[in-house]
Amino acid sequence: VVELQSEAGAAGVLHGAVLKGALATTFTASQGLLLMLPNMFKIAGELTPTVIHVAARTVATHALSIFGDHSDVMAARPTGWAMLAAGSVQEAHDFALVAHAATLASRVPFLHFFDGFRTSHEVAKIQALTDDDLHALVDDADVAAHRERGLSPDRPQLRGSAQNPDVFFQAREASNPYYGAVPEIVQAKLDTLAVRTGRRYGLVDYAGAPDAERVLVLMGSGAQAAAEAVDVLVEAGEKGGLVTVRLYRPFPSEAFAAALPESVRRLAVLDRTKEPGAAGEPLYQDVVTALAERAAAGGAPMPLVVGGRYGLASKEFTPAMVKAVLDNLAAGTPRNHFTVGIADDVSHSSLPVDTGFSTEDPDGLRAVFFGLGSDGTVGANKTSVKIVGEGTDLFAQGYFVYDSKKSGSVTVSHLRMAPRPIRSSYLIEQATFVACHQFHFLDRMDVLGRAAPGATFLLNSPWPADQVWDHLPVEVQREILDKGLDLWVINAAKVAREAGMGHRINTVMQPCFFALSGVLPRTQAVAAIKAWVEKAFSRRGEEVVARNFAAIDGALD
Repeated sequence: VVELQSEAGAAGVLHGAVLKGALATTFTASQGLLLMLPNMFKIAGELTPTVIHVAARTVATHALSIFGDHSDVMAARPTGWAMLAAGSVQEAHDFALVAHAATLASRVPFLHFFDGFRTSHEVAKIQALTDDDLHALVDDADVAAHRERGLSPDRPQLRGSAQNPDVFFQAREASNPYYGAVPEIVQAKLDTLAVRTGRRYGLVDYAGAPDAERVLVLMGSGAQAAAEAVDVLVEAGEKGGLVTVRLYRPFPSEAFAAALPESVRRLAVLDRTKEPGAAGEPLYQDVVTALAERAAAGGAPMPLVVGGRYGLASKEFTPAMVKAVLDNLAAGTPRNHFTVGIADDVSHSSLPVDTGFSTEDPDGLRAVFFGLGSDGTVGANKTSVKIVGEGTDLFAQGYFVYDSKKSGSVTVSHLRMAPRPIRSSYLIEQATFVACHQFHFLDRMDVLGRAAPGATFLLNSPWPADQVWDHLPVEVQREILDKGLDLWVINAAKVAREAGMGHRINTVMQPCFFALSGVLPRTQAVAAIKAWVEKAFSRRGEEVVARNFAAIDGALD
């Protein structure tokens, strides 16, 4: 184990490893990726296979932000790396394999990215790949060829020379055939994956009305929310569609044009980054160029294309915002270079959003939990997702909103459980279950703002059921009455203390959630929770397990 000074050192070690013929990879984001850029230019220029996996995040500008958008990966565009964009937990799992297989086959290094926080911090039910799947996609001959090219004193080769004007340009252009082959290689790997798993992806995928006139273009997790919205709108008779770009570099112009329905008249391209001073954001410019070149070569005429920005630093992107973008396309003169998801009162670039538009699954459970960093709420909710995802036929998703100060600050957990696959890559706005694990939060924030009418409200209260009402803030009382909420209370701190758990109330609140939500039969839920406790804490001794069991039983009592 060697600790490097920074990500620049990590990229240097990666560079050295792959030059030797090793199979190597690294993981990074944000400023860390920027520190790797010099080595990335070298690795690509030397046509050396490797993959960097990036949880794409904001690059600090006027302020530091640890949250997600595409500004880091967009800064890596000129390096010569192929770029593959995943939009969900399942896609990140699948595309990690595709990237490794394709880089060995093409010799072009791959940057595989997915959205920081929105995808990287989501817990979701997926279908895992097997070792046989890996072996089916990664060709042994490609591995052997990569190792054979590795630098060795036994077979000396030249790498990393200095060149003068007489030859540099020619050598730079000599890599063109390798890049030209990348789209076909990636699609071949995706096709093999589809045969083995049934999950079919294209370099560019289209969803929506076959005769769509207004089409949205996206990549990353925003495409999941957009797909939800487009499905609902098309069902209502609108002629809309969605193009999801998966291979971003080399930009697959032919596949992009082929994905568009012939009926398309207007496109809106959404970027999750901002390039001040540019003619437009990166994906927008690529789309405009691809369509203009097609038209110039005698192909279909150029549709009207507008661009917009969304989701910077993990700003919410919902189906209602997707609808706003499609509505903008329907205007006589659609606004270009717009923003969506903020109220821009400075340059007035923002689109109005109808917040009443919702595409949430009516048959699913939507639960929101307010906890305190380090009180165990997030850990318990991750366990709940796994209990439901692994123990039932239901699909489950958990997403956790942390303050950047982490321990000691508020955490909000968003859990969805449904009979159908969950594509909702945004926070729950209408929860059917709300839990507040700290009573004093009621004075500090609108805990019930996300509660749907008739929702269940579970409150950790130091006062018993017959006294708690008088201690609730009047605003909370009014919201409970106006929304007809079903209020349940438990003194979780008292139960935890009596069970010897100290301030850890997670194993008290978790069985209450299962008992009230009905997502699992109570006996099955309790057995599953206890099995997870045993798995997690058995190494700490029987006494710790027994205390957790006592907290579970005490909670239900």
